[in-house]
Amino acid sequence: MNKLILISLLVGYSMALFAQGPPITTETPIMLGLDGSGIRTFGKYISKKNTNIYVQPIGIPYNITPKFQVGGTFPFKFVTPNGAETTGGLSDIAIFTKYQLYKKDGTAKTFRVLAHIKQSFPTGKTSSLPMIGSGIYQTYVGLIIGKISSVIGIYGDFGYNITSNNASDNFLYNFSIGVPLLPQKYPQRQINTFLEFNGNYLIAPKEHTFLISPGLQFIPGRRILFETSFQVPIVQNNITTNKINYMILLGTRFLFN
Repeated sequence: MNKLILISLLVGYSMALFAQGPPITTETPIMLGLDGSGIRTFGKYISKKNTNIYVQPIGIPYNITPKFQVGGTFPFKFVTPNGAETTGGLSDIAIFTKYQLYKKDGTAKTFRVLAHIKQSFPTGKTSSLPMIGSGIYQTYVGLIIGKISSVIGIYGDFGYNITSNNASDNFLYNFSIGVPLLPQKYPQRQINTFLEFNGNYLIAPKEHTFLISPGLQFIPGRRILFETSFQVPIVQNNITTNKINYMILLGTRFLFN
C-alpha cells in the first residue's frame, strides 16, 4: 500500500512539472532527467529601427548526472539592413553547463537553484557588413531559480557577461510567470501561458533594455512542445540608434529520453 502511494505521488509530481512546461525566454531550473537529452530550436524575428534580423538557434542539452547538465548552442543568423542585401550564416557558437545547487521537492511542487555558466566563441563571420558574429569571446556566469507547482511556475535567471577585446560587459536578467490552462491528466496535454520580462544592462556605455514578453506554449504529449512569444521593449535608455521595435519567437522542443 505504501509503495502504491509513493508511485502515485511520483507520477503526479512528474505530471505537474511537465504540464507546467519550461519558460520560453527565461532559463529553466528543471533538468531533463538522468541521461536525458533533447533538442530545442526556434526562429526569432527581430525588427529594429534600421535593421531586420532573423536568428535560428539549435540548442542541444545533455545530462551527465541528475544534477549536472552540459550542452551547446549553434545559431544561424541573417541580417538585412534597410536598403541593403541580406547577409547570413553561422553566428557565435556557445557551450554551457548547469549545476543544481539546491532542490526542495514537495507534493506536486518543487523549488530549485542552479548555477549556469556559458562560453561563447567568435565563430561568426565578421569580415562582411553587416557582421554575423560579435568578434569577441563572452563568458556568462549566473544563477537560475524556479518555484514550480501544478497551478503556477515562477522562474528567474540573472548573471554577468564578461567580454574580451575591450567590449562592454553586461548584466542580464529574466523573470517569468507561467500558468497552465488545462486540468492535469494522463496522457499529458497542456496549454501554458507565460508573462515574462527580459533585461539587459550594458556597463559602458551605460545602456538599458527592458522587454515584456507574453507567450503561449502547447504540449501535445510527453516528448514534444511548441511555443511562441511576442516581445516588445518598454525601456530603451541611452540607445540612440537601431532601437528594437519588436521581436517574435516561434519554436519547438523535443525530448529524446
